[in-house]
Amino acid sequence: MSVGPALDTAAWASAWRHRATGEKVLLAGGLLACAVGLPAWPVAPVVLVVSVVLLLGPARVPPRLVVRAARGVAWFLLLGCLSLAVARDPGPGASGVHWHGLGLAVTDVSVRQAGTAGGHAVAGASSMLLLAATTPMTDLLRWAARRGVPVTVVEIADLTYRFVFVLLATTSAVHAAQAARLGYTSRRATLASSSQLVASVLVRAWERARRLQDGLEGRGFDGTLRVWEPPRQVSAGFVTAGLALQVGIVALGLAAR
Repeated sequence: MSVGPALDTAAWASAWRHRATGEKVLLAGGLLACAVGLPAWPVAPVVLVVSVVLLLGPARVPPRLVVRAARGVAWFLLLGCLSLAVARDPGPGASGVHWHGLGLAVTDVSVRQAGTAGGHAVAGASSMLLLAATTPMTDLLRWAARRGVPVTVVEIADLTYRFVFVLLATTSAVHAAQAARLGYTSRRATLASSSQLVASVLVRAWERARRLQDGLEGRGFDGTLRVWEPPRQVSAGFVTAGLALQVGIVALGLAAR
């Protein structure tokens, strides 16, 4: 199972599932603002630790899922930081590793910039993982609609989100059929099956999405999916604790400047 559906499943099973969406958005958004707007050191490690502790502790998200999600993000951020660490060669007078033939170098300044950007990115990603692993996308979309986000934007995001699952389900079905026909027993067969998989998934997924649309229209679909949402009370204690935590991180960041 990929990280996307696993995160969605974890969000539905999270101990914070029945908390008001605004509470979690306030907490995760505040941590994100601290991670991006304050000095990377020492704020980034603090935000990272706070996010992981909240995920594994009060939210009770499985550690294995946190590791899987973090591993995928880590590779992406590592590539970005490496590209920042390699800069244009400033000349022979600058310290660092130089590749004069390529006009590139790794200098103290470029390494420092890469580290700063990486710290902000890791801390920000951890705060967004806190939100993604505790709040289903459907809750976020309904919350956004109630807060004045245009209905068209919300519904496009909703349809895109649902179509991702259609693609994943179609890919899984085609792959299982190919594997049952020994389509991955050799390197040559694997390459042929993979190319056929890529070619057929989009067509099959589009056809399945069209059938789903026809079914909705047959049931009187008018462009808006209305679902029942149980009322949730905002916890003053949760909001106060989250704001106090963010104020402490801001004070730490300002003191480090």
